[in-house]
Amino acid sequence: MKTRIEKDSMGPLEVPADAYYGVQTQRAVTNFPISGWPMPPRFVHAMGQIKRAAAQTNLELGLIEKKVSEAIVAAAAEVVAGKLDKEFPVDIFQTGSGTSTNMNTNEVIASRANEILGGKRGDKAPVHPNDHVNLCQSSNDVFPTAIHISVIQSIQVELIPALQHLHGELAKKAKAFDDIIKIGRTHLQDATPVRLGQEFSGYAAQVEHGIARAKRAIAILSELPLGGTAVGSGLNAHPDFPKLTIAKLGKELDLQLTEAVNHFEAAAARDACVEASGSLKTIAVSLAKIANDIRLIGSGPRCGMGEIKMPAVQPGSSIMPGKVNPVIAESLIQVSLWVIGADLSVTLGGLQSFFELNVGMPLIGAQMLESVHLLATGSRNFADACVAGIEADRERCGSLVEQSLAMCTPLAPVIGYDKAAEIAKTAYKEGKTVRQVAMEKSGLSAKELDEIFNLRQLTEPGIRGKGGE
Repeated sequence: MKTRIEKDSMGPLEVPADAYYGVQTQRAVTNFPISGWPMPPRFVHAMGQIKRAAAQTNLELGLIEKKVSEAIVAAAAEVVAGKLDKEFPVDIFQTGSGTSTNMNTNEVIASRANEILGGKRGDKAPVHPNDHVNLCQSSNDVFPTAIHISVIQSIQVELIPALQHLHGELAKKAKAFDDIIKIGRTHLQDATPVRLGQEFSGYAAQVEHGIARAKRAIAILSELPLGGTAVGSGLNAHPDFPKLTIAKLGKELDLQLTEAVNHFEAAAARDACVEASGSLKTIAVSLAKIANDIRLIGSGPRCGMGEIKMPAVQPGSSIMPGKVNPVIAESLIQVSLWVIGADLSVTLGGLQSFFELNVGMPLIGAQMLESVHLLATGSRNFADACVAGIEADRERCGSLVEQSLAMCTPLAPVIGYDKAAEIAKTAYKEGKTVRQVAMEKSGLSAKELDEIFNLRQLTEPGIRGKGGE
């Protein structure tokens, strides 16, 4: 491999001849041979968006020449477009402030800008990575700003549309199954009847709340640390730099972005990321509940609950012919578990805030972006490959309702709790339905029992009884 020699304050170092990145990136590649996982592309693109807006602001403030600004803007646009993704090899597990990735970005953009101006890769004039691309900035405010922007964009572009799609599929099933009476379950035991459509409406509502939580996460992350530079004081930055640059980013991304109210807090802590990650975790918990319920009520096909039928998407066993498993639901559950674990990583990353700087930022950013992506793809796949194809087994649902001992519940307000409990015990002991034993022992007529056991009425709010267990 051909190399070129570059120098920094620590001395000379060989860099691949065809690389846009420079000596500081190469040192990071050498220092952090940890996982082989670079920062996610969406994060890198956000770094490009920040550098592009910064160059425009610095021109506006008269801090750099027009040709320098235009070259930086053009080079940064290529970063944003993903054309230079391979030039960002620095491992996630690097310096905790993300300085290596910030310098990686500065070097790539400066190198490409100089090439645009007629120079060659690796040149530091007329565009210098620190003096021009990083002007009015520090890794300590740029990197967390990139976390916020990239996660916001990922939530907007990936997660919210996917959740809206899943919500739509669940809402369709809620409507289609609204007339199907089935047994409710609490503590995994039989409870009073519920409509299958009502269960699915609950799932749809969980996802709807998840969409609201995702939007709140965007709002939480919309306050940006940019402008605080190293420790929050804004040293070496023009006082108008953050306001102007954030306004440009907001207009470009069509977002309501604001400058941090207190730059010392914004530099020293990553509380906003921890809070937003908590919203992602809550969405994951909701999705896991939905997926688990669906695979349980679809268990069988003959010896389980069998109230619904899920699409058969692949053979389920290497030894049991004909077995089909709820694999799509299991996939989403694993996604949820991953995101819950990632939230713990983000929380622990938030605990790496000491004095004026957090030193867990690359981990925080990478985990949050991966969580958003997995929640989005998992939700969409679950909607399309599972929920959309679910069918109800009406006969099975009706049969389980009739067999349930919880059918004694509407009897209690009429004949008393103790007598209703006696009927339930007799029904269980003799293998009869509650309705059959009630005909024998309740003293109520068939017409009265038909009214009491009006299943649809039992699933509506405000019906007889005072509720509770």
